[in-house]
Amino acid sequence: MKNTVLLIALAGLTTAASAEDFILSMEGPSVVDGSSVFTIDIIGDSTFGTHMLGGTFGVVNNGDQVVTDMTWSPASWSSFNTDHGHAGGGNYNQIIFGQLIISPPPPLDNMPAPGSELGERIGSFQIMVDTDMEFWEIDLSFVTYDPFTLEAYSTDSQMAQLDLSGNLILNGITISNSVPAPSALALLGLGGLAASRRRR
Repeated sequence: MKNTVLLIALAGLTTAASAEDFILSMEGPSVVDGSSVFTIDIIGDSTFGTHMLGGTFGVVNNGDQVVTDMTWSPASWSSFNTDHGHAGGGNYNQIIFGQLIISPPPPLDNMPAPGSELGERIGSFQIMVDTDMEFWEIDLSFVTYDPFTLEAYSTDSQMAQLDLSGNLILNGITISNSVPAPSALALLGLGGLAASRRRR
């Protein structure tokens, strides 16, 4: 009986140790020097397989509410897309993306689309911010949905895996405005003059 329990425990540890990682990341500028429009790319990756098959996610802004609009453009390889749109303030409703692969695929006409390789772009957000704000920082992170977030496909094994079979890693992004508005610069200049007069 003790041996049986030990074998089950070891089998469980082996499964956990061999679990695949599924990674969803935001890539873009960390600082936008006074720009009102910028782009963030969403990248899908996995330690399993060769291509990104599909998935779903949303975005939440945990920072300043300076985002006035936000639009999504899926990558050209994603043939099945649902976009529930900007929810305001840098929060984005559910996005669904993907391509159809019947496993096992025929030799040529059912292979993953070019551009869907692991580590490539799933799509991009164009983000517009209020440039009247003097200093701001937005902190964007992912929202996950049931039943899964990412699915990867292997052309070698002709099999697909969901992130439920491994570890899901979500990498958000923080972006700030490093250039103060002209009114803020004027105030900083006056403050500098006052400080220099006090020193004399």
